[in-house]
Amino acid sequence: MARHTSPRCYFNFRSPYSWLALHDLTTYHGDLVQRLDWRPFWDPSVESLALLAAAGGRFVYTPMSREKHFYVLADVRRLATERGLRVTWPIDRAPRWELAHLAYSVAARSGVGTAYAMAISRARWEHGRDISDAATVVEIGADVGMDPARIVGLADDPAAAEHGTAMLMDAYRDGVFGVPFFINGREKFWGVDRLDAFVKTVRSGGPTAPEPVPETVATAAGDDGHAGGCG
Repeated sequence: MARHTSPRCYFNFRSPYSWLALHDLTTYHGDLVQRLDWRPFWDPSVESLALLAAAGGRFVYTPMSREKHFYVLADVRRLATERGLRVTWPIDRAPRWELAHLAYSVAARSGVGTAYAMAISRARWEHGRDISDAATVVEIGADVGMDPARIVGLADDPAAAEHGTAMLMDAYRDGVFGVPFFINGREKFWGVDRLDAFVKTVRSGGPTAPEPVPETVATAAGDDGHAGGCG
């Protein structure tokens, strides 16, 4: 299978750090937006998880601890305030993330991928809207110029499910365990606080070769990572 060559940006509309990274990319690095391969990454439903497993992949994500979750609440509010943004925490009563993320692919093919990604992110994190609700996704899609008929029913469409499985398989092969996650060549960057380092490699014309990680370090257990990226 051919590997991807364009610098990639994995994002998840569930993640407030993805929202902040998308804001920073479009606000401060707008000239790079079209150079990046934007890729949605989401928490799969039971059905999507089964399809992913059948394809030979798995969802690589370690749930955060209660303590880390409380830290993230304060951290995101601080980072949003620094950017002149106001966060409104959404309440996910019956989350199903497939529709909002599959609709991104429709938006990208329609030439409004970035506009859709930003609109969905703002709706969730600035206005606290439920992006698992089909009516919300259809409304936001229509606002950026998408045909509502191409959005309705995506979450239950077998062809869309197949496409979604392929996208999650790409994330699995790329070793994506949280978002935002940036890749340039063999270099990987996790978290909004790694965005500038990623941008630097893109602007310089290519990544440097990363140092190999000792196996004893790579296999260490536990989730003690920084909070600048999450699932």
